[in-house]
Amino acid sequence: MTRILAILTMVVCLAGPANAGLQVSSLFTDHMVLQREMPVPVWGSGNPDATIQVEFADQSKTVQVDPDGKWQVRLDPLAANLEPGEMTISSSANDESIVIGDVLVGEVWICSGQSNMQMGYQNIQGIADLVPQTKNIRTFEVKRSVAFRPQESCEGQWAVSQPSSAVAFAFAHFLQQAAEMPVGIILTCWGSSSIEAWMPRDMTETLPHFRTMMQEFDADTARTSKIQEILDGPRPWSRADDIYLRRQSNILYNAMMHPLAPYACRGLVWYQGERNTQSMAGMLREPWFSRTSGMLMYGEVLQQWIERYRKQWNRDDMHFLVVMLPGYGATLNRDSDRDPNSPTAHSWAWMRESQLMALKLPHTSVANTIDLGHLKKIHPTDKLPVGRRLALLAQRDTLGQSVEAQGPTIKNVQPNGDALIVHFDHADGLKTTDGKSPQGFWIAEESGEWCEADASIEDETVVLRSTQLSKPLYVRYAFSAKPDVNLVNDADLPAYPFRTDDFPPTKPAQH
Repeated sequence: MTRILAILTMVVCLAGPANAGLQVSSLFTDHMVLQREMPVPVWGSGNPDATIQVEFADQSKTVQVDPDGKWQVRLDPLAANLEPGEMTISSSANDESIVIGDVLVGEVWICSGQSNMQMGYQNIQGIADLVPQTKNIRTFEVKRSVAFRPQESCEGQWAVSQPSSAVAFAFAHFLQQAAEMPVGIILTCWGSSSIEAWMPRDMTETLPHFRTMMQEFDADTARTSKIQEILDGPRPWSRADDIYLRRQSNILYNAMMHPLAPYACRGLVWYQGERNTQSMAGMLREPWFSRTSGMLMYGEVLQQWIERYRKQWNRDDMHFLVVMLPGYGATLNRDSDRDPNSPTAHSWAWMRESQLMALKLPHTSVANTIDLGHLKKIHPTDKLPVGRRLALLAQRDTLGQSVEAQGPTIKNVQPNGDALIVHFDHADGLKTTDGKSPQGFWIAEESGEWCEADASIEDETVVLRSTQLSKPLYVRYAFSAKPDVNLVNDADLPAYPFRTDDFPPTKPAQH
């Protein structure tokens, strides 16, 4: 027990004691971008009872350091500004002061997730070409680490440059062009990480599977000892040690997300899910890093995770932009249905359905990537359209701009004899990318035996039939591992996958 307590009190990210004099959160450095049009918290530590004064943009706020050595002020909402400003933070104790220069005001987003968010832009077609055009983008990249307890600070600093992430860079570029103001990206991501890796420990109170995971983590002294040995050892870590750390639960949140709150930001872009696709129902025994929510539970988990983060930032309107997992041919059916086009295989289709459950919450968007991806590569290179679609959603949902930001979404299905008529929202100019009939539709009767549908576009609907079915009832669209799809609207944005049945994921497809 003594060993465990010693580990749990270990501080990985640097944080000064309360009596170490005036300090400000690690996110406040030269070249930072502050969020416009909302209160801006500024916080740090200092000598208890000292008076802290924060001055910026003709505002001056004061507060007294509390007995624990912490302080926080809230600047009034700021207007976007391309002219660099200077923030001065001073303490009555010993006349200490900190001056932060080259500060801009604009749109700030956190970009997080696993390897497809981390993936660099240098060799990505179209994105590296954006570098010469890029302006007014700044980045704070959180150094990858873990901690056994939530940290107050992290390693990183603001830089006058684009993010290293392909998706975050493309998103920032198109958003900056549309907003015509500075964009700040806080990049905190790590490959192979599950959503549980980014959870605060108190989510064990509402998620039983996470409670089990953390109970097992606490009881596994060999694991905690190994983590501590890696942290105490030389850097850079070996690849094996790096992978071991990033596949843990909770401790990424402690080191790489907790220190960011409550930095004012518009929202969070979340590109994660691959680690949670290794099972349907979750909590596999082997391999150990597959002990996660699984695909079917992920939707509820994601909603609770979003609500918990909003609580952490004290912002009910904090916007979450979720990147749908793109096409990928792998399935979980080891000895049965391995067809990447099958609508019943245990594929990423079920994860995409779970990701779309985020839309049950207000102030959420999901970027559709069903037409992207690669049959055999889990790290596809078509990241440019991902960033562009994220920016379109942010333009519409957070900037209030009148743009078409999403492809057709199911409105309702109308039975009509031997046919089903699918009605869509966002269907202006409904068409296919190749001029051929719509692909990726499957229909079924009450039996649940699925048949590929003959589809045709009529105005802004799709009519579905099959010679094998006299009275179809249900539809699945793009509900497979790597579907062949071509249905878009006039903005060339792809239709979102959907299913209208409630069959469990067990029945085989009929070919």
